[in-house]
Amino acid sequence: MLAQAPASGRGPWPWWLALAAGLAQAASLAWPWGGAALWWLQILSLALFAHVLRGAGGARRAAGLGWLFATAWLAGTFWWLFISMHTYGGLAAPLALLAVLALAAFLGSYYAAASALFWLVAPANKAPTAIVFAALWLLAELARGQWWTGFPWGAGGYAHVDGPLAVLARGVGVYGMGAVAAALAMGLAQWRMDDLRRRRWWAALALLAAAWAGLAVQRHCAVNGCGAPAPLHAPLSLALLQGNIPQDEKFQPGSGVPMALQWYHDQLRSADAALVVAPETAIPLLPRQLPPGYLDAIAERYTQDHGQQALLLGIPLGSLEQGYTNSVLGFAAGQQRPYRYDKHHLVPFGEFIPPFFRWFTDMMNIPLGDFDRGALDQPSLAWAGERLAPNICYEDLFGEELAARFADPATAPTIMVNLSNIGWFGDTVAVDQHLAISRLRALEFERPMLRATNTGATAVIDHRGQVTHRLPAYERGLLHARVQGRAGAVTPYAWWVARWGLAPLWALGLAVVAAAWLLRRRRQSPRH
Repeated sequence: MLAQAPASGRGPWPWWLALAAGLAQAASLAWPWGGAALWWLQILSLALFAHVLRGAGGARRAAGLGWLFATAWLAGTFWWLFISMHTYGGLAAPLALLAVLALAAFLGSYYAAASALFWLVAPANKAPTAIVFAALWLLAELARGQWWTGFPWGAGGYAHVDGPLAVLARGVGVYGMGAVAAALAMGLAQWRMDDLRRRRWWAALALLAAAWAGLAVQRHCAVNGCGAPAPLHAPLSLALLQGNIPQDEKFQPGSGVPMALQWYHDQLRSADAALVVAPETAIPLLPRQLPPGYLDAIAERYTQDHGQQALLLGIPLGSLEQGYTNSVLGFAAGQQRPYRYDKHHLVPFGEFIPPFFRWFTDMMNIPLGDFDRGALDQPSLAWAGERLAPNICYEDLFGEELAARFADPATAPTIMVNLSNIGWFGDTVAVDQHLAISRLRALEFERPMLRATNTGATAVIDHRGQVTHRLPAYERGLLHARVQGRAGAVTPYAWWVARWGLAPLWALGLAVVAAAWLLRRRRQSPRH
């Protein structure tokens, strides 16, 4: 049994508390009434679960409580998948609901294992217990984010995009932020009024405050310049397009397709900004399916020799013989051929069908396909002194993959550009959750992130992770703004992740757990 744990209750209350804590954890990522990320709610809800976990009474019960907490948290986070499967995919509501719960339950098993291991290896002292809990939570988050193609949507660190832990993003990224939040949550769960009379508690608090202040000053200097400022480029004028093509019509030949072709053609031919961006599959047809001269007229508008404009355009490419890709075409003056970016991290069931799941996708009326993957480290579009690095849809969820482009500071992106269509998920918190994801990538790499989407959130995020301009969601329009690219040294996070991926975090988490296990065995072994 976990040393110094409170007496465990055998009634239903621990289970109800775990369920409530999981739902509150989901709400902390994007508050349903406004969409804000609430860092304090994330820590408090995790602290409530930590309190329940400490009173579990054994590893088996701890695993059940951890599974319930995580399943409620994850189902409450991405419940909107139901809309894509039922409303737009035509899957029967009970089956769509079951599919969402099954995904949440499967991913929740990582946290069930972490909770059971916590009971098996956690030490008696408060500070080491918090560190072990953070390490196990880190390992569960990493497993969810990387195994089986990874689905880290809703990781706890995203709730801290506006909180005091945001200073950690440039050093340890979203997973490191989540681990620190887990340590604070367990510390809060263990806290007692008697601690106020202990010098050691005040010393630890002072040490944490000093560390935070140092990191805050370091980040301030990095993003604002202390001494030699970071290299800056002249601001670019922007036009980010949001077509708001109804999702249930977007790929219909008689309605959404001609609507999209006409609206985007008109906007792309008349836009006068230096950089124009149209969202993922803004053009919903392959080039050979387009009206004769359609794409050539758009390309000519941006590639003429005297032109001073560039375009990034979402469009599917390929053929049955060559394979299909979800892509971005780039047009700018002086090009010998269009720039091309092919999506690397594909969406299971949406862009590729996992083995043995053809039966599931056949039940839905969604334009699914097996797309080919682009390379991990594709070059940026070099134009007007900037290096524009596109990513498509939820690719910005995988910071460790975007970091591959920062291995060489001389070729590292100066501006990141996300082209998305999350209209599949209706008018829900998915829009605000995705915006927070993009903002955290801007914090990790200290580069601006531009977002051009079909339905929202179309926005400009500066290198500090702040939204400077945003279109209202679910309205058709153009977002006119300006952005200033950032060059020079990359962040510590970008430096080490570009070289080793997330292996250092895996190693740290495993080392802490192994040390705790060995220490516990030593204490339990009979003395000779």
